Amino acid sequence: MTSHIHCQNCSMATLCLPYQLSPEQTEKLDTIIQRHRPLQKRDVLIHNGEPLKFLYAVRSGSLKSYTLDSQGSEQIIDFHLPGDVIGFDGLIDGNHRSYTQALETTMLCEIPIQSLDQLSAELPGLRKQLLRVMSGELHASKTLLGTLNHHSAQQRLANFLVTLSSRFQQRGLSSRSFRLSMTRADIGNYLGLSVETVSRILTQLQQEGVLAVQNKLVEITELERLRALAA
Repeated sequence: MTSHIHCQNCSMATLCLPYQLSPEQTEKLDTIIQRHRPLQKRDVLIHNGEPLKFLYAVRSGSLKSYTLDSQGSEQIIDFHLPGDVIGFDGLIDGNHRSYTQALETTMLCEIPIQSLDQLSAELPGLRKQLLRVMSGELHASKTLLGTLNHHSAQQRLANFLVTLSSRFQQRGLSSRSFRLSMTRADIGNYLGLSVETVSRILTQLQQEGVLAVQNKLVEITELERLRALAA
């Protein structure tokens, strides 16, 4: 049962905050963590402007983070998978600067920020891991910006799929066969492409034998070729 899942036996621990903590330290971390009720598809976890009270670790499922422009149009800034920690945008001034919404049924661990701050002062390894996770987010944002500024549409989509492949592999899942929880419109929004362009490139890659696509299922048949296209 999900109520029995703790940091000590979570399969995502090596990607999340317990990474490199001792069993005793992990147990201390576990005592401050609450298991959040399941989110259903389209449920909003975080609203722009609300006070930072919790960080959230994804146990299963996936989410997207986005901002809204003055016309109310979404700009997707990130996709979150199991093992990811959500909510760091609120550390800037104590208020969240984006929305986060479930893409499918999603299970989360809720980490009170005040308790986490106190515990990280006691556990240097936890503070180090927090910095590591935040640095990873910053690096991913800079990489995306570089991709959008300097890469062609095909390179952007190939890079997106290669990155997803790597992220799934880190989670003990197949790097070559996976399901996309996000829509093609979401992917296009994230990459600065139209949904028609995303569909056209996927069809082209399929015709070239690089991958096979059936609805939301993707099978990468030529991973090295896809990596070359992403470069």
